[in-house]
Amino acid sequence: MPASSPDGSNNIVFEAKGLKKSYDGGHVLALRGVDLQIREGEFVAITGPSGCGKSTLLQLLGSFVTPTEGSLTFRGKSIPDMKDASHYRSHDIGFVFQAFHLLPTFTVLENVQIPMFEGGLTVAQRTDRAKELLTSVGLGHRLTHFPSELSGGERQRVAIARGLANGPSVVLADEPTGNLDSENAKQILELLMKLHSERKVTLTLVTHDPSIAEMAGRTIRMKDGRVVSDGTSESSISLSK
Repeated sequence: MPASSPDGSNNIVFEAKGLKKSYDGGHVLALRGVDLQIREGEFVAITGPSGCGKSTLLQLLGSFVTPTEGSLTFRGKSIPDMKDASHYRSHDIGFVFQAFHLLPTFTVLENVQIPMFEGGLTVAQRTDRAKELLTSVGLGHRLTHFPSELSGGERQRVAIARGLANGPSVVLADEPTGNLDSENAKQILELLMKLHSERKVTLTLVTHDPSIAEMAGRTIRMKDGRVVSDGTSESSISLSK
């Protein structure tokens, strides 16, 4: 694993040891003992064939599901043992999903404000923050439009703005370009890379596309619920031999 993050620090954001996840009473093994560390400021791509466990790993990092065995920490604190997982998901972590998950009866501006409703901000503060974020993703001119009036690429931009609503230090993206054509996929990837660079967020992205994974500073490859290689984009260290 890399010795340090791009800024030279050794701050560990996520650490997994012996992480396992099973379903259906143990008959389906999604993760079979994963060890990894993700450090401050990294852009990490998790890749591998369908069903290899990469999305399950992301769900565990986001506290959507709990591990069957092993330990998983966020900045040294156990994720499964968090007393308020919803606060963790809404403030520490920003999510970007393949399916966008925008509310169809809310405008673009209102969709971006949703994560801010429990943050104690005034209506004016929420509105100003949402406008700023939408402008940063190139949608400052679409504030009053509804999701159905946007292209797929524009809807994903709204989803990215929403994911950044509470200023998270970490963004988890699950196949964020999976529902987009090649041109829109390229634009969304470039936007995520720009936000990672400018906002210094730790970005962990799940993708089945090797060409997208190559854009990350580090690629974790999975197969059959295990990590089989983990290294920088320049040279991957095989763990499968």
